[in-house]
Amino acid sequence: MQKIRTFLKNNKGATAIEYGLIAALIAVAAIAAMSGLGDSIKGTFENASTEMSKDRS
Repeated sequence: MQKIRTFLKNNKGATAIEYGLIAALIAVAAIAAMSGLGDSIKGTFENASTEMSKDRS
């Protein structure tokens, strides 16, 4: 009976899983933010390239 109580009180595995889930959530949020920001930066560089090409003509 004592072994069962000790097993039920052990929270180390649950804590590790929680930290893993938090890290995964942060990674998903970072990927989503970077993909949206990447499109914006790409557009900015394309606009700058277009404007620089106009100046040469």
